[in-house]
Amino acid sequence: MQLKLNLVNPSIEDRPKLRQQAAAGFTLVEVVMATAILAMVFGTVLVAYTQSAHRAQWSGFSLAAQAMAVQQLEQARSGVWDPTDNPGKNELTNLTMIGWSYASGVWSGYTNVTLNLPVSGTNVMTATNYVSVRYVTNSTSPLVYVQMVRVDTVWPFYGHGTVHYYTNSVANYFAPENTTGL
Repeated sequence: MQLKLNLVNPSIEDRPKLRQQAAAGFTLVEVVMATAILAMVFGTVLVAYTQSAHRAQWSGFSLAAQAMAVQQLEQARSGVWDPTDNPGKNELTNLTMIGWSYASGVWSGYTNVTLNLPVSGTNVMTATNYVSVRYVTNSTSPLVYVQMVRVDTVWPFYGHGTVHYYTNSVANYFAPENTTGL
């Protein structure tokens, strides 16, 4: 048996039925579905918030590592390379490094640096700058003397229970200060 009610202009006998329907409320299925939808929405918001915080932290570490690489490159830039000086002067190959060595035409070494992050307490992050200096020459005339300085900053990032290592790299080419007489 179907109820036919006139909702626009209910008759006197339809009014108790309308009151009974209005007071009925939600069914258990409707309440469960609404709760499930609400839980999914809040769960998505929480996951998005934690992922954005994780990504912002990674970006801060990456930016600090890039600054450390550029700082090491600036140390090389401040060095003097004058092959016409007697004896020739090349401060690009005398950078302040640990394990500074020469093999197969490449000077290489490393330094341990502290990333410049706004931290407090004992949660200081360290990284390693790997530096290499190599001669790059062309085979055409006139011969061009150039050295390439490359800095790779390797830093750890702790996320999701594991440690991942990332590398920020910068390189620059340097010509001698004085090329007269070469």
